Amino acid sequence: MKKAIIAMSGGVDSSVAALLTQNAGYSCIGATMKLYDSDSLQNFSKTCCTADDAQDARAVAAKLGMPFYVFNYLKDFDEKVIAPFVHAYESGATPNPCIECNKYLKFECLFDKMKELSCEYIVTGHYARIEYDTHKNRYLLKKANDLSKDQSYVLYNLTQDKLAHILFPLGDVSDKSYTRKIALENGFINAHKSESQDICFVPDGDYVSFIERYTGKIYENGNFVDLQGNILGEHKGIIRYTVGQRKGLGLALPKPMYVCKKDLDANEVVLCYKEDLVTKEVIAEDVNLISVEKINEPMRVKARLRYNQKEQEATVYPLDDGKIKVVFDEPASTPAAKGQALVMYDGDIVVGGGTII
Repeated sequence: MKKAIIAMSGGVDSSVAALLTQNAGYSCIGATMKLYDSDSLQNFSKTCCTADDAQDARAVAAKLGMPFYVFNYLKDFDEKVIAPFVHAYESGATPNPCIECNKYLKFECLFDKMKELSCEYIVTGHYARIEYDTHKNRYLLKKANDLSKDQSYVLYNLTQDKLAHILFPLGDVSDKSYTRKIALENGFINAHKSESQDICFVPDGDYVSFIERYTGKIYENGNFVDLQGNILGEHKGIIRYTVGQRKGLGLALPKPMYVCKKDLDANEVVLCYKEDLVTKEVIAEDVNLISVEKINEPMRVKARLRYNQKEQEATVYPLDDGKIKVVFDEPASTPAAKGQALVMYDGDIVVGGGTII
């Protein structure tokens, strides 16, 4: 019997993923990653990976009759996710910590634990699919059947070695309500638990306060300026603003304006009108390719610049040092924010992705 370690967050999705894996005939071990400690000086969240979440996961594992462990990854989470998150904002970028958590915690730290416990697979509650293409001799990452829940965008960093040992039982589910229905039918303690919508370690959404507490810094005020350099008003610290932001600027303007870039040297936030906030081409680094081994010549793709953006027709070009350039057929209305992920698709197949620079 094949063995699988289940990444259990205490939520409905990972709990149902555990049940479906067990029903498929696998010998399962439940595991919760401890990323937060109430006594830690480094982490400030009150709801991230709490004792209640671990207890919910433990209760589900017990109901399913599977062993359960809690693994301490406080240091890894701080070094690999939180510190880079803070550094990104300080350097003018807009990070995506969920992608980093998947890459370094779920599919690196827990992947190592999978091997240590002599398991063949790691299972998560992500909504995505994995298939093996015999013609290409490659594993493919594909969108979930329920496109409204698809999470393939945040999984583009998965390698062939990792994909060979990952199971996404929820990828074939056609409707999220079916997942909760299974949890209710099986009497899971977390069947009515709501989904988390925010960054797990900033549950109130106030990432600025989190960064200020984390660093002990107060970020100086500066000027809002337009594309011509005209001063429009005063901002309250450059980390408070992200590219594409319209609300919360605190300015009385005759026409709505958006953040189009940040000048760290001048401590200025540059604003523009919506028609100026388009993206024709994007350059990305730290590229990971899944459906193809290399891109040696221009390749047609559909590309997405944000998690909830619909992908658009584009051509990807290889650059030096492993970077890529993506040129959209029609300018994308979504701004290209440094630090966000560029993910490319061929239909429902993830070609690969990288970090926008």
